[in-house]
Amino acid sequence: MISRERLTKTFCELVSIDSPSGEEEEVRLYIQNKLSGKGFEIYVDDYGNLIATSKKSSSNNIILSAHMDTVEPGRGIIPIVDKDTISSKNDTILGGDCKAGLTGILEALDSLHEQNHVFENLTLIFTREEEVALQGARHLDFSQILGKKAIIFDGEGPPSVITNSSPTYVSFDIEIIGRAAHAGVEPEKGLSAIKIASSVINKLPQGRLDEETTFNIGKIEGGSVRNAVPANIYLEGEFRTSSIETLNDLNHSLSNVIIETQNEFKEAEINLKSEILFEKYSLSNEDSSLKLVLKSIDNLGLKPTLKGSGGGTDGNIFIKHDIESVVIGMGVRGMHTINETVSIPDVVDCANLCQDIILKNT
Repeated sequence: MISRERLTKTFCELVSIDSPSGEEEEVRLYIQNKLSGKGFEIYVDDYGNLIATSKKSSSNNIILSAHMDTVEPGRGIIPIVDKDTISSKNDTILGGDCKAGLTGILEALDSLHEQNHVFENLTLIFTREEEVALQGARHLDFSQILGKKAIIFDGEGPPSVITNSSPTYVSFDIEIIGRAAHAGVEPEKGLSAIKIASSVINKLPQGRLDEETTFNIGKIEGGSVRNAVPANIYLEGEFRTSSIETLNDLNHSLSNVIIETQNEFKEAEINLKSEILFEKYSLSNEDSSLKLVLKSIDNLGLKPTLKGSGGGTDGNIFIKHDIESVVIGMGVRGMHTINETVSIPDVVDCANLCQDIILKNT
């Protein structure tokens, strides 16, 4: 039986372990300890992802997954339990993303183990560095994965909220090399990289472009001191869209802006590097993983809500590797902010949903 008390304890223990992206080892060890004695074979791939497979397995294993890392500020988190809600005491995130997802899975396993359940046809995947462009999933050793249907606990809201689409994500970096000079003595000998960067930025779109497209310059770095004409500037940006036509248009526009600005500042050097970090998906009503989740949601008496997302999850990568994947809510609100909270009843529902999926499908 799902235990609210045990579940709350597990969650508070997890968020008390610092695990910003790249520093997930302690959380991984915590999970391994939780899995001890439950009949799983543990494998840690070369990138540090944790894969646990039931000893009785087949190619039809059901996959349950969540990621182990959190965003910053995520160090020294102190969880505060107030009735049905958990928040952070300090000016940090809470870490519900994705430790509420981890908790839901672990509580389901604890509950079934308590009932002497023998786990069969089940694969667990706990990834690292999800919050930095899904690096863990991108480096996951898929040769070790049994199963073609995955349920990923990494969505905002209750577990009845299902992410049914996600966009393609393109990152880009622009390096601008001007020419340094003393700003007070001979500024005419300089070529300001900041001035060139402002020209680039002013020619590019910003914010929400349409219902399925966003564009953002997220970071500017460069210059040296107040009294020097800046020689170097670096821009980091992204755009996301579910439209192939819009994707091509934005790639073309970005390249044209660089060419146009280079022609305007002929003595400068402007370098553009772009990369697709994950690709879009849209679930159909015939998706077997979606059907599986909808059935369990109905079994629990919940009402499903299907909605698209502007973000990406490990599901984008799993689907690219021919694993049908559904991302569901885990009881978190205010992800990536210091106002993040977790609903204990929603995490209990998450654990019950996980338990139902294991019992009915493995």
